[in-house]
Amino acid sequence: MKNVTLLSGSGNRPLALDIAQALSIPLTPCTLERFPDGEIRVELGEEVRDRDVYIVQPTRAPVGEHLLELMLLADACRRSGAARVTAVIPYVGYARQDRRESAFEPVGAKVMADIVSSGSVDRLVAMDLHSRGVEGCFRMPVEHVSAVGLVAERLKPLVPRNGVVVSPDLGAVKLAEHYGRLLELPVAVVHKVRLGGADVSARGVMGEVKGRSPIVVDDMISTAGTIVAAIEALLQAGCARDISVAATHALLVGPALERLRPLPIARLVATDSVPPPVGLPLPLEKVSVAPVLADAVRRLAGR
Repeated sequence: MKNVTLLSGSGNRPLALDIAQALSIPLTPCTLERFPDGEIRVELGEEVRDRDVYIVQPTRAPVGEHLLELMLLADACRRSGAARVTAVIPYVGYARQDRRESAFEPVGAKVMADIVSSGSVDRLVAMDLHSRGVEGCFRMPVEHVSAVGLVAERLKPLVPRNGVVVSPDLGAVKLAEHYGRLLELPVAVVHKVRLGGADVSARGVMGEVKGRSPIVVDDMISTAGTIVAAIEALLQAGCARDISVAATHALLVGPALERLRPLPIARLVATDSVPPPVGLPLPLEKVSVAPVLADAVRRLAGR
């Protein structure tokens, strides 16, 4: 690890500090500030010539600004003579836009990947991408890591014997099956219909949930529309009111907190891939992903 430099954007500095501690290296200082017109100014605080540089920056909201900040940091490293630049993006924004729903839409994931692949970044470390197919959009090696094992470990002592893992829609069935195997629990699926970007409707539950304590799992929670619709469908199906929600990325943006507030959610188990929101109306069991990301850096630095 002697040749490794670890940098952090403003997306999640506490996580970057935890990764640095896990690697037993310092977090290299850098300046991140704004000009009066809002432009981002970046300046490295130390020499990175011939170094193996890793930049920690989840592209959370505001996604465009955090993405640009990442690319400015990468460009600064490249122009300063870094031997290799790796972007460590715990949460990859735009990964949901991996296909077009109409002939008039862009493929946002490909546009984002083209920006990251524009020349300053050599490799990418991503965690629990919304769609694994997004890996193919990048013109660089992608190291994909997962926090599902860590989240499942945190859930184990909290899950009652009558628990059931619930996929909130058909897209999360494989993920729910993975959790089901790790927790040794049956799986149920909610049939969801999306009404718009933030609104969904649940049409029914496939699987036995009556009297059981659900663990609703997903890779991410954005506006919480999918989770709320799933929980409402589960309550109508007679589930127990001891409900757990688990996700890697708890974005919780827009109306998410107000939507979750009235529901009988006993706990939310989520990672620190993005900073938790202020005023969360339910108990949060936070799982650190620093060990997983530090292991990825060790593997790549040793190659």
